[in-house]
Amino acid sequence: MILIKLGGSVITDKTQYRTFNKDVVRRLCGEIKDSGASAIIVHGGGSFGHVLAKEYSLQNGFADPRQIPAVARTQYDMRELDQMVIGELLDADIPAVSVPPGSCFMMDGGKLILDDPEVLFSASRLGIMPVLFGDVVFDRSKGFGICSGDQIMEVLCGLYNPQKVVFVSDVDGLFDKDPKTNPDSKLLTEVTSELLAEVSSDIGVDDVTGGVRAKMEAMLRITSPERDCILVNGSVPGRLRSLLKGERVISTTAKGGL
Repeated sequence: MILIKLGGSVITDKTQYRTFNKDVVRRLCGEIKDSGASAIIVHGGGSFGHVLAKEYSLQNGFADPRQIPAVARTQYDMRELDQMVIGELLDADIPAVSVPPGSCFMMDGGKLILDDPEVLFSASRLGIMPVLFGDVVFDRSKGFGICSGDQIMEVLCGLYNPQKVVFVSDVDGLFDKDPKTNPDSKLLTEVTSELLAEVSSDIGVDDVTGGVRAKMEAMLRITSPERDCILVNGSVPGRLRSLLKGERVISTTAKGGL
């Protein structure tokens, strides 16, 4: 089984609130189907989940009654995004069902807790693809918090022990410098914790060195001696399909743990 994270930067336009990249998602779903891979999908929130969450600091938990409508609206927006992703999977002839994080997860102080995996296992046993997503989840000590797709990926790795883990983003991988401002930047095809520590992280660059570096840290946490985690550019047609078929593609692979 392969665990796939479809990043919010690929499936939505993060610069415009509630903008779904329908054509890109349709193509990616087709590539997953064509690859023949048995998969579980987690997707990000992109412009559906991050805008209100950031505006009302939902990641910090309950602090102001004015946050409550934002909690409800963010959950609504994320479910709408998820249904659009599910629709594209069904159109690609992939039997997929939505598993909202709040149906099986709680949080406590920001830590994700899975009380009962039965829903997930039941779907998988029947050959149905569970689809999960980043969302606002209730927190035992903070009232609520943000359950990220990357957190879900870590939990699912512990549950399913997938043979391969793929993070689909809108960049080719991790570079040693920001390629947008440094023409001599080089793509790092393999990353270990030691190499990652040497990579400069510019907090002003969210999607290339800052954001991707944080993504790589999450990926390193779920590597094992038998399992690599791969970051691939889903904006390039055919690249995800080739990767899932076991072909070599432009990407960055995390190895060796954190």
